[in-house]
Amino acid sequence: MGTLPVYRWHLAPDGLATRRQLRAAGLRPGGQDVVAQLERPRRRRGPLVAYLYRLDLALPVRPMTARKAAALDRANLARRTCPACRTDAGYVIPASLGMCGPCAYPEAQRVA
Repeated sequence: MGTLPVYRWHLAPDGLATRRQLRAAGLRPGGQDVVAQLERPRRRRGPLVAYLYRLDLALPVRPMTARKAAALDRANLARRTCPACRTDAGYVIPASLGMCGPCAYPEAQRVA
């Protein structure tokens, strides 16, 4: 196993793309290995690294099935449901609070 070629930011050759670029094009890596890496230098820390994949080996994204969409809807509903009052808050409950705003700060509701 050799080392990966490293390209600087904006200097990668055509035919290579990051995961996000593949996803924006409706593609996925499809099990292929990383062929290169892209580095963006930063001043006081190590460089940002992005892995590159070949576009010609990328496969189309699998379509969302009805069962997957239903499971995703249930998971998102569970993230929005307050465990204290069991209502849909309409937003994702913050992990730092563990409950919706009115349940976390009941004194603010009485004042208003």
